[in-house]
Amino acid sequence: MADNIRTTPLRLRPSEHRMILFVGDLLTAIISVIAALYTWRQYSNYNKTIEYIADGLSQARIDRILSLQEPFYLQGPFWFLLLPVIWMILLVELYEPHVAGSGRKTTRGIAIAAFIGLLAYSLVFIFSQETNLPRVGVGAFLLFASLLTLGWRMLFIRAYKSTGQRRRILLIGAGMAGQTLAELYQSLGTRSFNIVGFIDDDIKKIGKKFHELPVMGSSDRLLQMVDAYRITDLVVAINGEIQGATFQSILDAQEKGVDITRMPILYEEMTGRVPIHHLESDWIIRSFVDEVRVSGLYELAKRLLDIIGGFVGMIIFLFFLPFISLAILINSGLPIFYSQTRLGRGAAKFTIYKFRTMRQDAEQDGEAKLAEKNDPRVTRVGDFLRKTRLDEFPQFWNVLRGEMSLVGPRAERPELIAAFQKQVPFYRARLLVKPGLTGWAQINYGYYASVTEMSVKLEYDLYYIKHRTLPMDFQIILRTIGTVIRHTGR
Repeated sequence: MADNIRTTPLRLRPSEHRMILFVGDLLTAIISVIAALYTWRQYSNYNKTIEYIADGLSQARIDRILSLQEPFYLQGPFWFLLLPVIWMILLVELYEPHVAGSGRKTTRGIAIAAFIGLLAYSLVFIFSQETNLPRVGVGAFLLFASLLTLGWRMLFIRAYKSTGQRRRILLIGAGMAGQTLAELYQSLGTRSFNIVGFIDDDIKKIGKKFHELPVMGSSDRLLQMVDAYRITDLVVAINGEIQGATFQSILDAQEKGVDITRMPILYEEMTGRVPIHHLESDWIIRSFVDEVRVSGLYELAKRLLDIIGGFVGMIIFLFFLPFISLAILINSGLPIFYSQTRLGRGAAKFTIYKFRTMRQDAEQDGEAKLAEKNDPRVTRVGDFLRKTRLDEFPQFWNVLRGEMSLVGPRAERPELIAAFQKQVPFYRARLLVKPGLTGWAQINYGYYASVTEMSVKLEYDLYYIKHRTLPMDFQIILRTIGTVIRHTGR
């Protein structure tokens, strides 16, 4: 039976699944450009034919004129050929495992990408002085790209579920770390893998269930469990020292072709967060010193992106400034702005500026207080500014100055950081990077009013610091734009 298991169709890793999705999406986008150019050409020829008929030309003469035109793939502007790249950027959120494996979430993501693309091009069309922009061509591309991408993604999901690609996971250890994974697994709406159960050497736990997952036996039966339940992955969820016999059984399973993963890695995949309460004391050293996560090229590209984004943001800020200022003045009087001292990279102090969204006496006792959901201190205009993120726009000046980045952890006040780092492990690791106007934590989590909630937000921040890349930065920026459009900011 074991031999049959190992000779089943090749099982790909999550990173390889993402690569297949990327290649498929890119091909469908290229095909969509070709189809859009052809559609645009046919539409243009139809209009020209109507005009020629009105001018009294014969059909033969019209056909001869149209036949002398350049091939349709040479008629579009150069930037039209860049639409596949833009489309791939809009789809960046669809590469998350739990999104890629869900037909509903995939359909929703493609619809949002098409809507954002259409909205962005509509704004360009309205404000551009160019009168010959290809409305039909871009509209056709968005239609073809949406339909072809959706069809390709549905084929991928069906193939993923029917060809044995779904992982079957066995958890090694039914302690707090293993139970944390089991609890998360039960809370997932869409699962890209199956957790079969636990293996644990504690005799008292064998036969029990934790979050509906059974403890199936001890480590001396590990290999039998791997064969009997067709296990593809073992996740080591043991925080302490691993016994020699258990370690050897894990190595034997690896020799049989089973993938071995540590608990924090699966936790990150499931939540997009780092499990700060299940990390060893040297985690920061191993994650940010021994393992180099970003290159100088990334830092340079990120700074260029900040400069470009900062200039664009300042232009938008100046455009909205008189309207927002008047609204704040009418609603709650002066001042229009407020400033605070925050800590940046390496605990460097700097001053941020924001539109005032709370009453003037929000902190009349001088004590720093966290904003809460439905905070009574927030004014009516301030509530709108927060939901649309317009209150953050003055901080584009901090981005241009290099004190902040477009993407990063939220900039916090020195007194709050001093208090939090005493209560939450690894909290000061947030200061390893520049704070951001938006970030992974900001788009995935709302207000935090307790240490527990703040710990969750920190887990998102550390995940970003550990995995930050330009595609991830683009994803966060695009999701933030969606937040502004939907008025769902916090």
